[in-house]
Amino acid sequence: MGVTAVLMLPLLLLGISGLLFIYQEVSRLWSKSVVQNKVVVITDAISGLGKECARVFHTGGARLVLCGKNWERLEILYDALTSVADPSKTFTPKLVLLDLSDISCVQDVAKEVLDCYGCVDILINNASMKIKGPAHKISLELDKKIMDANYFGPITLTKALLPDMISRRTGQIVLVNNIQGKLGIPFRTAYAASKHAALGFFDCLRAEVGEYDVVVSTVSPTFMQSYHIDPGQGNWEASIWKFFFRKLAYGVHPVDVAEEVMRTVRRKKQEVFMANPIPKAAVYIRTFFPEFFFAVVACGVKEKLSVPEEG
Repeated sequence: MGVTAVLMLPLLLLGISGLLFIYQEVSRLWSKSVVQNKVVVITDAISGLGKECARVFHTGGARLVLCGKNWERLEILYDALTSVADPSKTFTPKLVLLDLSDISCVQDVAKEVLDCYGCVDILINNASMKIKGPAHKISLELDKKIMDANYFGPITLTKALLPDMISRRTGQIVLVNNIQGKLGIPFRTAYAASKHAALGFFDCLRAEVGEYDVVVSTVSPTFMQSYHIDPGQGNWEASIWKFFFRKLAYGVHPVDVAEEVMRTVRRKKQEVFMANPIPKAAVYIRTFFPEFFFAVVACGVKEKLSVPEEG
């Protein structure tokens, strides 16, 4: 009996691996069929995440409209996509120059986006601007610029494209947000405020447009990793706060987020929170034990201010 069990274990593991492989392949093919021929608009397509989203949706056969504020970098992305794609299975992406921090031009650009294919099936609001520093040292002008890029820009574009979705009674809007739409981190007041505002807007919008079969989804990862991350080791790892903060700051890779955005579109998920256990725990602690959370955060700020920065 013991020998039989030992012999069966490798076969069981092999069977499970085979089932997982089949599931992944079916999911991948299903994802492609869901977005095939769909008009997908991606803002800030020249960012790390924007490029990965463009790659995933382009491979899936979507009709892409790629938006960005640098034409040269948009053309580089265009060449990268078309050089490896099968022309018989993919559509040539269309490029649109868009700077969401310039609210005055968003309405005109939205019309240009609609003119590309006559409609929009999926809007991926990916653009974001970051700033870090003590609140009293960040100018009000910079606060306003952050709000324009992270809040007013995305909602202006969304409002301009939404009537088309409502009239056709179909469509999906995806907001790529951040953990700081859930909780605030010190020295990121303007950024956290803009992310809270954006999340609140799209949560309300979800309830408003559900009757028109328009899906609103939010994907909130922790901080986005660079493609090559090499965190240095130092004495500051010693404290609990610093360990917590580093775990919070490591974040997720753009490739993983892009694949999650595709899954969110395929399954029409309403909300996704991408994080390792430490940030997830922080969100729950902030909700149920706010005084403890604030104490830990305040302790971390005192330690950070007491350690001189190198260079």
